[in-house]
Amino acid sequence: MSLTNRILIGMVAGILLGSLLNVMLGGAALADSYRMVVNDWLVNGILDVIGRIFIASLKLLVVPLVLVSLICGSSALGDSARMGPIALKTIGFYLATTALAITVALLVAVAISPGSGVELAGEADFVAAKAPPLVDVLVGIVPSNPIQAMAEGNMLQIIVFALLFGYAISHAGESGRRIASFFSDTEAVIMKMVLILMSFAPYGVFALLAKLFAEMGIGAIMDLAAYFFTVLGVLLFHGLVNYSLLLKLFSGMSPRVMLTKMRPVWAFAFSTASSGATLPVTMRTVEHRLGVHNTVGGFTVPLGATINMDGTAIMQGVATVFIAQVYGVELSMVAYLTVILTATLASIGTAGVPGVGLVTLALVLEQAGLPVEGVALIIGVDRLLDMVRTMVNVTGDATVAVIVGKSENQLDEAVFNDPRADLESNRE
Repeated sequence: MSLTNRILIGMVAGILLGSLLNVMLGGAALADSYRMVVNDWLVNGILDVIGRIFIASLKLLVVPLVLVSLICGSSALGDSARMGPIALKTIGFYLATTALAITVALLVAVAISPGSGVELAGEADFVAAKAPPLVDVLVGIVPSNPIQAMAEGNMLQIIVFALLFGYAISHAGESGRRIASFFSDTEAVIMKMVLILMSFAPYGVFALLAKLFAEMGIGAIMDLAAYFFTVLGVLLFHGLVNYSLLLKLFSGMSPRVMLTKMRPVWAFAFSTASSGATLPVTMRTVEHRLGVHNTVGGFTVPLGATINMDGTAIMQGVATVFIAQVYGVELSMVAYLTVILTATLASIGTAGVPGVGLVTLALVLEQAGLPVEGVALIIGVDRLLDMVRTMVNVTGDATVAVIVGKSENQLDEAVFNDPRADLESNRE
């Protein structure tokens, strides 16, 4: 059985077990002593430990993978003077898709009106985290201590250091070639580590989803059904339709082929709800299954995991309309344009900030003149939607990587079109 199918089975089994445990823990059929055993030993014990170990094992690869991949990519590009155009194309596409995502979200939300008829359940309690000023973000992307940046997982600083180091390697003559060979071998070893950890994915995915649904249950969706399914519908439309159109328009490659090869990445993204944790799998898929050369994939994918927030932008668009309707606030056209601009720029301005989705939503609500406390209304289902948002984000990372790779002649079309490319990772 392929790894993809085993992960899907783990997802379904985890959701079913978690939902069953949620019903058992919430009902009266289970004695208190048994309820304590199930909750403490199974949900917050075995399942929690397995899930957290799985997430930690993925995160341990993120910093070395980003560092080594970017060094390899930038050292290969150093003499070609293509690094600047690749960076401009990549950032331009990420900003454009984010603007498109939130525009579609606003249009759909206004048409559906998910907040109409929703009653405020008492006083909402939410304290918004403050986003750092853009000036501080720009200054902060240059690392004063690269070792500290790696220890703290500061992705923007790691990206800057890796690009500078790779560029220096390309201009260091024989010494640079020896170092480049070392990093090339290191990247191959790290990718092997990715494969090893991917073999444990079905069990980690099962544990993560079982614990999540045991705590939340399917019923949490019903309380905010209109909002939940509006966001979900726009996420699916953007991930499957908009990206497919962009891929076909700007690269001419087959969307069906790409989406088929993204299934393992989606499984990781859905279960971890983290583009960063999914990064090793995304990079392996982009380079080995979609055929994007490391010189492009090693730059676009790590950068996308940091600043590409199309899924979050969709949530912000629908949430803004939802909260405005709940509070009875009429938004003007200027307010809608402000929301689009703020959410798009915030995708870079708050890159790397913990809980970035809610931070940027607070920013958007402030700019639109809406009460930030309204964020508390949607927190109940945000964790479930975050899983789907991550799937959209990683699809955007892969789409932009293919488009930029094709435009730079850094895409192996034979690998892209081969349904059995990189058999080792998927065992198909």
